[in-house]
Amino acid sequence: MSKMVIGLTSGSVDKLVNAGVMMTGAAADDMEIEVYVLLTAARPFIKGNETLTDSLVEYPHLKKEFFESMERLSVPTWVEFFEQAKEFTDVKIYICSLAGKMWGGEQKEDFIDLVDEICGIGQYLDAAKEADLHVNL
Repeated sequence: MSKMVIGLTSGSVDKLVNAGVMMTGAAADDMEIEVYVLLTAARPFIKGNETLTDSLVEYPHLKKEFFESMERLSVPTWVEFFEQAKEFTDVKIYICSLAGKMWGGEQKEDFIDLVDEICGIGQYLDAAKEADLHVNL
């Protein structure tokens, strides 16, 4: 089984949906997936923040159109994409301890149920070195 590692550096909805699409594609290809949630990406993983829509990195002036298109096309939410990937393959989601602390998350219980562990940056770097496919978003 090949392994994909995602370094998720942005908590914007477009980047999260993008990660979810990539994860479900990798799951369909029977890849093992590890997601390392870094810096601002940790914010939507805090319990209660998973439905935030206040950030769109790519083309923020098209935010309204982006969400209208997602609704019209019945595109799953980023959380639903992540859940689907976890149903189909081995997916582990790690929150960088510094990133978690930046947003008030110091324990695994502070995050949504998708999160498997809190880790240090060294674990991400080691995983990225060993991955068959490494993607930064």
